[in-house]
Amino acid sequence: QVQLVESGGGLVPAGGSLRLSCAASGRAVGSPVMVWFRQAPGKEREFVAAIRWTSGITYYADSMKGRFTVSRDNAKNTMSLQMNSLKPEDTAIYYCAASPRVITAVRSQSGYDQWGQGTQVTVSS
Repeated sequence: QVQLVESGGGLVPAGGSLRLSCAASGRAVGSPVMVWFRQAPGKEREFVAAIRWTSGITYYADSMKGRFTVSRDNAKNTMSLQMNSLKPEDTAIYYCAASPRVITAVRSQSGYDQWGQGTQVTVSS
């Protein structure tokens, strides 16, 4: 049973924009916190952005502040990530994830038990 499905990845030149979406279904619907992580080749998975579903409070990694915007659509059970001013170092597989409970450490992978399959983002120089 698929719970989280990402879409919107692709190839974009440096300075361009992409909008990723994460559609939740099943048990993932109503998760208190949803998050985006990314993993570049040869690197560890890193936190990108998170959003608390009820309040809409958002969190960002420092390198994404001002460039990325995370949002959610309650009616569609969808989380989005608007990425602007993309850089080659943003190239990675982007994953969305959902937490089963309210968590404080939103930047830690351990708080999330539902993960999507990932969507590739490639930024050319």
